[in-house]
Amino acid sequence: MEFDVIVVGGGAAGLMCAATAVQRGRRVLVLEGSNKPGKKILMSGGGRCNFTNLNCGPEHFVSQNPHFCKSALKRYSPYEFLALVDRHGIPHVEKTAGQLFCERSSKDILAMLLKECEGAELVTDAGVEQIEWNSRWQLSTAKGRFEADSLVIATGGLSIPKMGASGFGYEVARQFGLDVLPTRAGLVPFTFTGAMKALTERLSGVSVAAAASVGDARFADDILFTHRGMSGPAALQVSSFWEPGDAVAIALRPDVDIENFMLDAKSTAPRSRLRTALGSLLPRALVTELEGLFFNDLKEAPLNEISNGRLSRLAKTLGEWVLKPAATEGYRTAEVTLGGVSTDAVSSRTFECKTVPGLYFIGEVLDVTGQLGGFNFQWAWASGRAAGEVV
Repeated sequence: MEFDVIVVGGGAAGLMCAATAVQRGRRVLVLEGSNKPGKKILMSGGGRCNFTNLNCGPEHFVSQNPHFCKSALKRYSPYEFLALVDRHGIPHVEKTAGQLFCERSSKDILAMLLKECEGAELVTDAGVEQIEWNSRWQLSTAKGRFEADSLVIATGGLSIPKMGASGFGYEVARQFGLDVLPTRAGLVPFTFTGAMKALTERLSGVSVAAAASVGDARFADDILFTHRGMSGPAALQVSSFWEPGDAVAIALRPDVDIENFMLDAKSTAPRSRLRTALGSLLPRALVTELEGLFFNDLKEAPLNEISNGRLSRLAKTLGEWVLKPAATEGYRTAEVTLGGVSTDAVSSRTFECKTVPGLYFIGEVLDVTGQLGGFNFQWAWASGRAAGEVV
């Protein structure tokens, strides 16, 4: 069967590209390897899909070329996608820092995209077995053989393999001589070993406001202790900047001057214990663990017997609790894949390969990775739109 455009991958970027192209009158085929399109859309945001972020800008992305994403993001803004959502009557809510979620369900966003794709042909369970170029693109799949003038690879990265993720897009890039940068899991929980793992197991389910830092990267939000290690928004954000062997510095309650807090407690309740004072600031289970780590010798000392200097040193420790993760949970639970097809090989305006006319790469398969909070979806919409306008 012959088409103008074949899009491989029925996720966010692929469907956006297909919708844009079919509305230009192009004959479009979407090949999805799994049994239904948009699986990651459906599971995202706890089933409510954080579909964009109103504050989206290039500074919210990680890439070897930080300038690459600027063109597409400028030409298709979060407000343009929001206008599409509004046209389809999808109720939504704004959360922290411009994060927009469906009020009802992620299913609304997928239904909208499929509605926008009307006129395109969607084939599921269509794993691509072979790609050839012979004046046109020729694809052999589990559902037959298809041809087209333009081929768009929108297969995503390696994150969450149970959703059908694979390295197929990277294989295609290598087949046609493109560089693929090393990949690793991003926006992913940390794991620990030894005494720290035992500590996180005891604290599993405990959440606290914190700032997590690796090098110059710092994110203030909640951290969540798990039976394997540490998760929560601040930990997930900083994981995209972490390399094996790096330490992670945790500042507990960065919104509070802990030293002044303890000095005030010493003044107003001089006979109380330090754990009692900190227990009004931090989860009590966490205070118990911190006591064992940092001030066990003060366990029974009233505050008025603890020197101001010791309280100052303890405040500094709680503001820079240095942890050394053993690893991350990897692609199994990662929200994104860092690295991927080098942006040097692709036009930032059209997403066409510079050395292979008619071949396009969009979305997560490229070396462009957003931070947590709707930025990766906005990249999918912007890159899919840019390619869909020219294929």
